[in-house]
Amino acid sequence: MSGPILRMLQLLELLQATGMRSRGELAERLGVDERTVRRYVGHLREMEIPVETIRGRHGGYQIAAGLRMPPLMLSEDEAVAVVLGLLHAQSVPGSSTTAMQTAMSKVRRSLPTESARKLDVLLRTADFADAREAAVPAAGILLTVADAIHQRHPLALRYQDGSGQPSNRTVHPYDLIAYSGRWYVIALDSDSDAEKTFRLDRITSARAVPGTFTAPPREQRGVSRLIDGFVGADYAWHVVLRVHASQERIRDHLPTSIARIEKLSDANTDDEPTWHRIDINAERLEWLPPVIAALDCPVIVDQPTELRTLIADLAARLLTIAAPS
Repeated sequence: MSGPILRMLQLLELLQATGMRSRGELAERLGVDERTVRRYVGHLREMEIPVETIRGRHGGYQIAAGLRMPPLMLSEDEAVAVVLGLLHAQSVPGSSTTAMQTAMSKVRRSLPTESARKLDVLLRTADFADAREAAVPAAGILLTVADAIHQRHPLALRYQDGSGQPSNRTVHPYDLIAYSGRWYVIALDSDSDAEKTFRLDRITSARAVPGTFTAPPREQRGVSRLIDGFVGADYAWHVVLRVHASQERIRDHLPTSIARIEKLSDANTDDEPTWHRIDINAERLEWLPPVIAALDCPVIVDQPTELRTLIADLAARLLTIAAPS
């Protein structure tokens, strides 16, 4: 959504600045085709912005004469969605850094002082671990968590685990990370006195409570800590594979958040095929046979036996499908 939102704002600014613009000119300025320009114009009209169509060979679009657009007013949810979208779009090759910064400044100016402060805190606190755009959780929760990390305030959370079981937690949050399409907060759980990772989309409410805490040293935190927590989690199955492939090929199918890789034989580079030991902790095994098949290289399943059975079952089904009718 980030690209379309940004380009719609650019389209509106172009129409406000210079009156009538041809479809071809708008398409070129926005880096889209003319059909997309028509779609954006339709979205602006749905927002009750009177965009007029000028017919003819040199026709195009213009804002209705005499219209004075009100100042941009965004809710916290809208502001967070737009700013995070702009940050993601800024990482796309060919995007205009100046345009992004200008748009960011306009969004900040549209907010009340306290909301703008919280948004700045979010941008200083959050760690964007990869280029994948993360789904935006409720803005109030995201900003509250970021502010608590910044000010070292404990948080009272209402949380639902993966099975939907609700619980009340008091935590000391110290890392806020966008990774692989989701937002996570790493915190010390006061009840268990253990470090835990919470998905923000499973937090139903969050509020700061009185008190302060000391966060772990920076070198003991961050994205690597999050990934280690994923890979080392205590799941139902511990899978051990031996795979003869390059690390690049293995990582294409088994990213760092899923598997640990250990080289078992010498190779000059990571791109050279060689034997690797793969350790995976998984709650279920059903997803692994197709992944192993997609590796398209020699694989030995050391454990568990149940995984070998699932692979044999998949192979039998594929042979049945491939047989002549």
